[in-house]
Amino acid sequence: MSDEKQEGQAQEGQGWATAKTLAEALPYIQTYDRSTVVIKYGGHAMGEEQVAKLFAADAVLLKMLGVHPVVVHGGGPQISAWLAKAGVKSTFVDGLRVTDEATMEVAEMVLSGAINKEIASWITQAGAEADVRGVGLSGKDARLITVEKVQRTKKDPDSDEERIVDLGFVGEPKKIDPKLIQALIYAEEDYIPVVAPIGVSATGETYNINADTVAGALAGALNAKRMLLLTDVAGVLDKNGELIRQLTVAEAKKAIADGVATGGMIPKLETAIHAVEAGVEAVVILDGRRPHAMLVELFTEHGAGTLICR
Repeated sequence: MSDEKQEGQAQEGQGWATAKTLAEALPYIQTYDRSTVVIKYGGHAMGEEQVAKLFAADAVLLKMLGVHPVVVHGGGPQISAWLAKAGVKSTFVDGLRVTDEATMEVAEMVLSGAINKEIASWITQAGAEADVRGVGLSGKDARLITVEKVQRTKKDPDSDEERIVDLGFVGEPKKIDPKLIQALIYAEEDYIPVVAPIGVSATGETYNINADTVAGALAGALNAKRMLLLTDVAGVLDKNGELIRQLTVAEAKKAIADGVATGGMIPKLETAIHAVEAGVEAVVILDGRRPHAMLVELFTEHGAGTLICR
């Protein structure tokens, strides 16, 4: 058989395989038609530029398939890198960065400026042919996210008394006004909102917010069908290192209490629990570095991570 004939048969086989995949995905595409999916795109999951561009292309594809994606991004590693350049050492309490006024300025510059606009630009480039456009926002726009100052306490090892720890300009969502996001996702034009985790207090002060927390609060306010937490691990692992495919809220709480979930997975599970209790149908924790992870999760039978539901 000639090389040309073998190549033609291989291409034909790929074509049939693609058609089969699309046919199998149809029920799932119909399930998510006109549904809102909030995607937390984490600092570590952003990875290299090529991976980020694949993420942008997948977000555009979701929009073209009738899904309403809303992206909330992090940027902790990037903020740390900028602070290190400036000779500022980062301090954390319970995973939250202690944020003085100078640190807040850097955080807003990195999150609302460099990262936010870059992601929005990648989405716009990926969607150029279909006229799908990314729109960069922060929680300060149209008072999307009104925050209150985070309060944390630590036990003093000497006196064994609880003392208040001042985290500076670190906030948590007090009120979400989703009208701006809804106006964008339901517009005649195809927009994908990209939200930086920066909020504003009732008195107009700017606050840094944990991006997972923002994604969960926004997903609840938008009554999202799914929230995807893209991170740098496959999902929640059991004590043998195997991926747990699905957890109820009760099982997720037990995984935290029993020490199955450890380290950075604990706040992600807590965010997932809060989002489901706020009305989100389900939350999925998955590895955002894997190409097309979102598509595998939403449009295949077995998904790509750990699903947390009622």
